[in-house]
Amino acid sequence: MTGTDPLRDQPHDEGQVAADGDVDTRASLAAQLRTAAQRAGIGQVAPGEVPTASALLSAIGGVRGLAESILPGLGFVVVYTITRELVPSVLIPVAVALAFVAVRAVQRGPLAQALAGVLGIAVSAAIALLSGRAEGNFVPGLFVNAVSLVALLVSIAVRWPLIGVVVGLLTNEGGAWRLDRAKRRVLVLATWLWVGLFAARLAVQLPLFLSGEITALATLKLIMGVPLYAGLLWVTWLLVRTVYQARAASDDELAGGDRA
Repeated sequence: MTGTDPLRDQPHDEGQVAADGDVDTRASLAAQLRTAAQRAGIGQVAPGEVPTASALLSAIGGVRGLAESILPGLGFVVVYTITRELVPSVLIPVAVALAFVAVRAVQRGPLAQALAGVLGIAVSAAIALLSGRAEGNFVPGLFVNAVSLVALLVSIAVRWPLIGVVVGLLTNEGGAWRLDRAKRRVLVLATWLWVGLFAARLAVQLPLFLSGEITALATLKLIMGVPLYAGLLWVTWLLVRTVYQARAASDDELAGGDRA
């Protein structure tokens, strides 16, 4: 007598199977987005945590991440200021970035951030070398700032401000913050602050790029890079923490009143 498989013999609801597949896909996408948000700078500060110097340093990758962000660009400024030569000015930052990757590899540390840095610096160097102009080194950075600015503005226009989306992923509340007027206003304001950052970078750096003021452009790119990013990250989290703690306190008061 042959055995039977009760699961195989039962009729399947194809629509239910498809629906379950859609749910699994959405859950997987949400998990991936949440992981990406947690790896972002703002995700390095736990919800409700008071931002500290160490938390801020962690948000920008720690001392190593800070060095990896600053030293290649600083190398370009120093070498170009001294030599005014294109090739060493763009290749030395690549060498510095590769050295960071090598150190991470030897220490068996995470390589993703360092490799991403090498890729960005290598693309910038390639554009500069192919164009024969030092200005080409700054094209990717200007492009990233422009795309980021447009993305933030679009997110505000469609009433899904990007900072709100990130915070919703980090707090596991999804889009529930949109139903809370106080949270929505703060998250829109925070998104506008990031709009201001990218707009300011373009307003300052683009004229220098067009006029060929390479040393000034490289210097201001460094100043408006990690320092401004870290400062705005701090302000953003202060705003988010304040409104979320206020809402939590209000909910506790309401719950206490109900129990009484």
